[in-house]
Amino acid sequence: MRFMFIIHSASDMAPTPALMEAMHAMAKREVEAGRMVADGGLMPPAMGAALQTKGGKTVTLDGPFAETKEVIGGFAIFELPDMEAAIASGREFMDVHVAHMPGWEGVCEIRQIAGSQVESLRA
Repeated sequence: MRFMFIIHSASDMAPTPALMEAMHAMAKREVEAGRMVADGGLMPPAMGAALQTKGGKTVTLDGPFAETKEVIGGFAIFELPDMEAAIASGREFMDVHVAHMPGWEGVCEIRQIAGSQVESLRA
């Protein structure tokens, strides 16, 4: 089963060097074990855009987005046996933040990936 971890935070704290080192070590271990499929941090909302469909038209909205209270800071995709394993992995990731970045608050949302059109098209 594939799971996407989505990291949300209202904090504007930049990751500390200690946190970055710990996250890189964890990512290396997970990639070598074949569990982490992809990951990435996201640039600030001010550098992004959103497409909104309203009234039958699609318009482009440039960042920053005034309504944003929390920002998605990054994501990771894992191949894990079940939700229990995903929760354990997510908890470890969040505990790294607690240990290396006191005061940071955030959420790791875990969502199972339902399927992939890309994978079925490649077959």
